[in-house]
Amino acid sequence: MQTKVLNYRIIIEPEKQGKKTVYNAHCPTLSVADYGDSIDEVLESIKDGIELALEHLVREGEEIPVDVPEIGVVATAQVKAPVGAKFSVA
Repeated sequence: MQTKVLNYRIIIEPEKQGKKTVYNAHCPTLSVADYGDSIDEVLESIKDGIELALEHLVREGEEIPVDVPEIGVVATAQVKAPVGAKFSVA
């Protein structure tokens, strides 16, 4: 039996908890979310959650939703902040 590889979009956002930062991950297609102390940790954890969600869907006889490639790009940009700027975490 050949295994099909699926790709899912995962959104990772940092969250300050006192002096510590944790990382929240969310897979919108499957409504799976998790958190971890590092990006690597949360990626590994959410992959496990995605696999569990897929196994559950198969057991229940449900169809597995797949991500449709979206038009557009998600990216970040590094820019120079103006001198004297005040910052807040969004």
